[in-house]
Amino acid sequence: MVTLSIRARQKLGKYRIEKRLSEGGFATVYRAFDTIEGVHVALKIPRSLKPSTDTLRDFRREVRLAAKLEHPNILPLKDASVIDDYFVITFPLGERTLADRICRRVSFRAALSLSEQMLEALCYAHQQRIIHCDVKPENMVLFAGDRLRLGDFGIAKFAQKTIRGSGTGTLGYMAPEQAMGKPSQRSDVFSAGLIIYRMLTGEWPEWPYSWPPPAIGKLRARVHPDFIAFLQKAIDADPRRRFRDAEQMRNAFLRLKPRVLVYAERRRRRTA
Repeated sequence: MVTLSIRARQKLGKYRIEKRLSEGGFATVYRAFDTIEGVHVALKIPRSLKPSTDTLRDFRREVRLAAKLEHPNILPLKDASVIDDYFVITFPLGERTLADRICRRVSFRAALSLSEQMLEALCYAHQQRIIHCDVKPENMVLFAGDRLRLGDFGIAKFAQKTIRGSGTGTLGYMAPEQAMGKPSQRSDVFSAGLIIYRMLTGEWPEWPYSWPPPAIGKLRARVHPDFIAFLQKAIDADPRRRFRDAEQMRNAFLRLKPRVLVYAERRRRRTA
């Protein structure tokens, strides 16, 4: 296999590479400048110069999925083409990822806003019968005004299809049944619940995901008890006790949101 070797200022067609942004198991993401449109973009390129048939098939699947998905909270596809023997997928360039954002404290209102946007994206995907399978902060790109867009559908599958292989996803964000090769829409629910918990407490629940998880005291100090029960349901180790999909989770979130905000404001005033 010929390894990918791309340097800053290298030209790929109309794109001028500026720097590497991130690297995953199959691809590297670069910041680049579109010399024709005059805008910065993100380029996702397989790490091997001559990718295998399976890798190319996975990338074509991602392109076709991304091309179908039109939603304000899903990262849109700008272009996909072969340039100088590289398979290049082009996306709008965001300001940072959610992973970058949660390295520092997230306000309660900001955490709720980001959570709602994430759930709206997953709800739309599930309505299209797509399981994302890799819901994590690194795959959520933030644009101006903290607009969140979910990307990287590279290992997503149609819900009615058999999932190839086992344990596909990212350890630390993956539901127990997904690690055993049996993902479902409830697995995306689990990952979303972990991320919301992390934004509100600064801590990641860890295997075996028993309740209460770490930093439960921080959660109780900030959040309405009903919202704690909502999170407990989302990250239950038993998928049968979770929300059945992101739509049901989103609807529960929206019902709780007004009382959660009122509760948080009252607590803030009492401690001010």
